[in-house]
Amino acid sequence: NGGISVDSSGHVTVDGQQMPTTGALSNRNLVINGDMQIAQRGTQSTGVTTGAYKCADRMYNSFSGLGTWTIDQSTDAPAGFAKSHKMTCTTADASPTGFDYAIFTHVIEAQNLQHLKYGTSAAESLTLSFWVKSNKTGGASIDMWQPDSTATGTRIVSNGYTINSANTWEYKTITISGDTAGVIFDDNGAGLYIDWWLNSGPDYTGGSFQTTWGSVDHTTRNASNLGVGGTVNDYFQITGIQLEVGEKATPFEHRSYGDELIKCKRY
Repeated sequence: NGGISVDSSGHVTVDGQQMPTTGALSNRNLVINGDMQIAQRGTQSTGVTTGAYKCADRMYNSFSGLGTWTIDQSTDAPAGFAKSHKMTCTTADASPTGFDYAIFTHVIEAQNLQHLKYGTSAAESLTLSFWVKSNKTGGASIDMWQPDSTATGTRIVSNGYTINSANTWEYKTITISGDTAGVIFDDNGAGLYIDWWLNSGPDYTGGSFQTTWGSVDHTTRNASNLGVGGTVNDYFQITGIQLEVGEKATPFEHRSYGDELIKCKRY
């Protein structure tokens, strides 16, 4: 059959490569600069203690009361990628308190999300995939939230993943059901935040993952705390981020440097 296979759910693979379960074949990745190739602000920033865009474009380094950090556009990356985004702790916080946090964040513009059909019974599922590396192992947390959802207010969903081996690139995928209640505004504001939690105080860690969309409960956001930043030289590294419509992760959509640069210059 020419290397084409179909599983019991109707999902198609061709020569071992997953095909989209819905939506277009191109321009699938909702994340801009997911392979970290564009870094208009420079390749390193030191002494970072507060939230800022540093190094890789569109990638926000979010800190509040949790250590001091160096941010790099690193040339250490898994096969198929040339760059990654690296956050290294230079002043540690072994006992974060309250609402202290260290988070890696990507923000997607609201008007780029209208095809998700959020707020309707046809709301699309999303699959997030990425490569991650850290000296820390164990459970880690991701959340997504809609800051400007109409009528229902801010909406949030959270999930866990595991880093199995220290200092090793690992590929992760997480599928998130569509939000049938929250409607994302059709404007140029922030429509969807994706947060990878490095560490936090207990006000973010006391609950369980909220794996379906609902109102905000901060205790569910970092239910499994990886703890990066508890010791000097702890680090978190990421690349190959893809967020796409559908229930399966497809191979990363590599766009040209020129195309990605134009997208980044918008911001």
